[in-house]
Amino acid sequence: MPPPLAVTAAAPARRRLLASVLLVSTTIALAGVTMTAQAAVPPPPAGWSTVWSDDFTGAAGTLPSAANWIIDTGHNYPGGPANWGTGEIQNYTASTANVSHDGGGNLRITPLRDGGGGWTSARIETVRSDFKAPAGGVLAIEGRIQMPNVTGAAASGYWPAFWALGAPYRGNYQNWPGIGEFDVMENVNGINSVWGVLHCGVAPGGPCNESNGLGASRACPGASCQSAFHTYRFEWDASISPQQLRWYVDGQLYHTVTQSQVGASAWSQMTSHAGYFLLLNVAIGGAFPNGVAGSGTPTAATIPGRPMLVDYVAVYRRGGGTTPPPTTPPPGGTRDAYAQIEAESFNGQNGVFVEACSEGGQNIGALRNGDWARYDNVDFGSAGPRDFVARVASGAGSGASGLVEVRVDSPTAAPIGSFAIGNTGGWQSWRSVPGNVGAVTGRHSVYLTFTSGQPNDFVNVNWFTFRR
Repeated sequence: MPPPLAVTAAAPARRRLLASVLLVSTTIALAGVTMTAQAAVPPPPAGWSTVWSDDFTGAAGTLPSAANWIIDTGHNYPGGPANWGTGEIQNYTASTANVSHDGGGNLRITPLRDGGGGWTSARIETVRSDFKAPAGGVLAIEGRIQMPNVTGAAASGYWPAFWALGAPYRGNYQNWPGIGEFDVMENVNGINSVWGVLHCGVAPGGPCNESNGLGASRACPGASCQSAFHTYRFEWDASISPQQLRWYVDGQLYHTVTQSQVGASAWSQMTSHAGYFLLLNVAIGGAFPNGVAGSGTPTAATIPGRPMLVDYVAVYRRGGGTTPPPTTPPPGGTRDAYAQIEAESFNGQNGVFVEACSEGGQNIGALRNGDWARYDNVDFGSAGPRDFVARVASGAGSGASGLVEVRVDSPTAAPIGSFAIGNTGGWQSWRSVPGNVGAVTGRHSVYLTFTSGQPNDFVNVNWFTFRR
């Protein structure tokens, strides 16, 4: 991930998560905000299904749902680049003055300036980080948003955005842009335009022309971006070859990037991990608004208190088949310890994600420290195994690794066997890894447990078996 860089018409990336909370008391100015009647999250069209959504229907003055959203605070992620890597100057807070429901079906993110000239604002990101196109299908990320209703000199430095970052960024902060970034909607300086941008590969340069990215922009249809709500949509289409990324505003396509434009290596790096998390924020100042303005922002003329209003955010999918529930043995049935046990056939789990596997069928993924999967009635016989082997893959960032462990009868029992695993070249780059096991006979519940010194995902598992 680069330090803040000067850019021009295409948007640079931003960054993520957690620090100490700074509360600032300020009065919110709502002059000029269009408080139109709000629409519910639209039902998916025929052939589509809703993966996840938030309609922001909370009571006025309340924070967004903690089940759905993490509120980022401060000037950077702990251990991440200063000023979120983009040079933006505001301090993000968890104050309801900066982020809250408006009581009318919207989330309101409001940048404010205190008496000393310091700026505060808000940035939130989804708890979920597994949004990705199903194999052979399409993913859509959509939001209905009114940009801050401010233009001209008064808007200098305003930088509202709705975007997505690759899951491996969490806890790493040094693997951008390789893990991918989809900017569904960006805007700066109150210009009547929406930018849609892809970030990928390496920086500077690379297949996505970093740190600018591969971007395009257009004016909002009908009413300006600032004066009315518009629907911003991004689609990742894995149902065609080469795959496509597409950007829309109010249903009108204005930007497309294909898999062949990016190249196999960069495409695999940004698509083979567990998925993406979504972000909403209003930054103040930084490389993008400065680059477009041709000078530093904000200025003395910039007016605080103009919020971005978010009516809903939704994730939809189409095609690619369905994800059936994991298959399990019939009650009282047994599993042969020496036959291949499909990882997705667990009887219980903690933190486990099931996805389509490049080798066919499904695998479990997004596995990180503290996760486990339970397999009941595994029969080791009277002699016991000499070792075990698991089919694993990892796209974990540099330095990230962990242990795949076998325990019996309890996820907190001492492991009877384990092996260490780090990056294998991608989240679907599979290899069979053996590990020694201690003596075990008879029938037991077997737990695959996952232990790491880092908080981020480090392994996927397709199957495992024991060997005599």
